[in-house]
Order: sequence, then structure tokens, then C-alpha cells
Amino acid sequence: MEFNWTDFLSAALVLFAVIDIIGSIPIILDIKKKVGNINEFRASLISLLIMLAFLVIGEKLITFLGIDVNSFAVAGSFILFFLALEMVLGVELFKHDDTSYRTATVVPIAFPLIAGAGSMTTIISLRAEFSQLNIALAIVANLILVYVVLKLTNRIGRALGEGGIAVLRKVFGIILLAIAIKLFSTNAKELF
Repeated sequence: MEFNWTDFLSAALVLFAVIDIIGSIPIILDIKKKVGNINEFRASLISLLIMLAFLVIGEKLITFLGIDVNSFAVAGSFILFFLALEMVLGVELFKHDDTSYRTATVVPIAFPLIAGAGSMTTIISLRAEFSQLNIALAIVANLILVYVVLKLTNRIGRALGEGGIAVLRKVFGIILLAIAIKLFSTNAKELF
């Protein structure tokens, strides 16, 4: 288990694309608007712990529970699909009660937005190609970036303005919808 720059960068780029923290800015701003604020450090730390734990025991855990990776990915695709519908159509499917910022920090920010089914299935896939050390370092690098983006979401929101956020929300809603459909179609055919 030796560090390799090429493997680290490859794993980091794949995880960056799947986590898509830049594309999640409209969702994060919406959650902050509904609950007041979130604890960025706690969200990043919880996401990091979830992803590292999944790197080490994820495949064994879901197998132990009798769930295969494809079923896990299909379930995650439904969550992403409904989040995307909220973004594109401007409707509220997930009812937000009077949850505190502590609850919103964990669900839905840390899980499933950052450390969701997509990132978990990606981690399992990366294990087939790269060493655990390179994947772990790629996860850490991505979560540092996630923390920075979470800290700056309000500034980014002010810079974009309401119109920019609305456009970004619709565009990334469609991208998220496409990711959900791809995740579903790729894994559903393995189930049947």
C-alpha cells in the first residue's frame, strides 16, 4: 500500500465529480435559508468519517445486511431524483419541519448530499483500481474542498444574486436528474 500521485489524482477527480459540491451550492443555500445555518466543519467531518468508514467496511457491511451494491445505488438514485425534481420544478417534496441546524448539518448535508449513495458506490468501485491509502487521501482532499465551499456558500450566493442562484439551481437540478437516471439505469439492469 504505497502512495501514488497518479492514482491519488485519478481517485480525487472521480470523487470530485461524484460529490459535485459546486453543483450542490443551490441546495445548500436553500437548506441554509430554511433552517438558518449549518455547521460546516461538523458536516465535513461527519461526511469524512462516513466515507472513510465506507472505504474500510462498506462492502462487507452492505453484504452483511443482505444488500448488494446495485440495490444500494438504485435506492440512492431515487433520493437524488426527488432532490432534482425539487430543484427543477420548484416544489417541496421533502417536508422540512422545524429541524435545527444540527439536524440539517447531518441530514441532508453530510448524508446523503455529500456522502451519499453515489459517493459510496464510487468508493467501492475505486477499491478495484486503487489502493486504500490513495483513495483515503483522495477522500480527505475532497472533504477539505467541501469544507471550503460550505464556508463560502453565502458569499457565492451573494455574488450570484437571486437570478444567478435560480439559473444555477435549474441547471444543476437537470444535471442531478441525469446523474440519478444514469445511476438508476446502470444499476437497475443488474437487479433484474
